Amino acid sequence: MTESVSLSQDPSVAEHLSVQGATLVFLDVPPMTEFGIDMNVYNVGKKFRGVKLIPPGLHFIHYSAVNKEGQTAPRTGFFHFFSPKELLIKKWDNRTEDVSQNEISEEEKQRIHAHLHGDLDHFLGVFPYKSWKTWIGLTGYITEPLLRKLEPENGKIQSVNQLVPQTYPPKPTSDDTDSLVTKRFKVDLEERLLPTMATQPGTSVRFTVIPRCRYPAGSTPSEITAHGMDSTFILEEMFQNCSVKDEILGELQMAFICFLAGQLYDGFEQWKCLLHMICACDSGIEKYPDFFSKLIRILHFQLQQIPSDFFVDIVSGDNFLTNTLQIFFSNISSNNVDRALYERGQKFKESLVKKFKWDFDSEPDDCAPVVVELPELV
Repeated sequence: MTESVSLSQDPSVAEHLSVQGATLVFLDVPPMTEFGIDMNVYNVGKKFRGVKLIPPGLHFIHYSAVNKEGQTAPRTGFFHFFSPKELLIKKWDNRTEDVSQNEISEEEKQRIHAHLHGDLDHFLGVFPYKSWKTWIGLTGYITEPLLRKLEPENGKIQSVNQLVPQTYPPKPTSDDTDSLVTKRFKVDLEERLLPTMATQPGTSVRFTVIPRCRYPAGSTPSEITAHGMDSTFILEEMFQNCSVKDEILGELQMAFICFLAGQLYDGFEQWKCLLHMICACDSGIEKYPDFFSKLIRILHFQLQQIPSDFFVDIVSGDNFLTNTLQIFFSNISSNNVDRALYERGQKFKESLVKKFKWDFDSEPDDCAPVVVELPELV
């Protein structure tokens, strides 16, 4: 990471961050380690000691060890809400190839703070301010209480699940081992002796479980059918467990960041499930226009970060996102929605068609009429 990055063309911004900006001091990081802040990734040099002029607010710090052959380890990261002028100090642990869990002594904190604007300043990279607007668009609804609710108990976002043995199978008897006369049987025995693995407690992101029941108790068959095509009941059930409705949008953003910046596949699965549920709300679009207007703005920023063919299924060729958004745009057009929401939805649709060449007007394959050829009558 270089220290010569230009912060901004606006001197007032540089002046403001020089006074209010936070600082991350990251000590003992080996050269060529992959380090990132938000969506920016670098391989650090020998002089790297951290990042300065960080705008106050939420940021995602992530890193990956790199060996001598240039192979990169799985990514690990953590979210942190920086306060104005905050000094956050982290140390690298070569034994674990991770951030050290040992507390920084007060004496060392004071020593680092004393050199912050002196010798240490030359070894701090400048926060890439040009990416700040996009980052705000990607994370604007992630509040600190929501982060504390969803983040793993150990505070780390790890791209590879940490597994521990849960149960062990019973050991084989002597009769079992005596009967294993071939290598094949020995391999089968070894597989049976493997323990059942489970995710280590406290290491998983605590995403909200989307309700499985799609309709209220006592619904008639026709009502059950209607709720099967309209997810508004599920959305309103989730609203009941939120202090504000925007928490669901914040979780949608956090799931996306966990996947895109944290390389956590569970984040992608949660993002897909939440997005499909929200877009399939038919009657809810009329009831909550502000909520769906915010959704469009969130998707605008998210879709700028990924290639257009990312969501295409390799086997079927179907595009999950176009199918989901087609339902969403259809619901906007078929309901008496707020005028501002309708216009925003149309502009968003037009921008996607122009940029990605996606088709939202053709009928989905599973809804298209099926032509059946009848045998000729004799």
